[in-house]
Amino acid sequence: MPFVFAYPATQDLAALRWGIFFAGLLTVAQFSFWGNYLPRVYPTHLRGTGESFAANIGGRMLGTSAALLTTRLAHVMPGTTPAVELAYAAAGVAAFVYAAGLALSFLLPEPPRDLPE
Repeated sequence: MPFVFAYPATQDLAALRWGIFFAGLLTVAQFSFWGNYLPRVYPTHLRGTGESFAANIGGRMLGTSAALLTTRLAHVMPGTTPAVELAYAAAGVAAFVYAAGLALSFLLPEPPRDLPE
């Protein structure tokens, strides 16, 4: 999804609107794994705590910090206007987040077949 911020944000507003729509769909869709994966990984007595920790620390604390990182990177990005620099910084941060998520997903434990009672 980083390409949504690099080219369309600097060249084509209509493509940017469609790109943000589909990026939003894919971003929200990744939370669908919670219903199948997280209950199998966390023991019954820790499920609420584990899911809340994953959502709040990962999604809200680390995710919000990406906005600060994006604005800091915008100052060192190439571009003719601040908006173009910000678009390239957003694309860079998005590329890093998606690459890190893909790489770290291989470290996730394989859940057991049967759910504990």
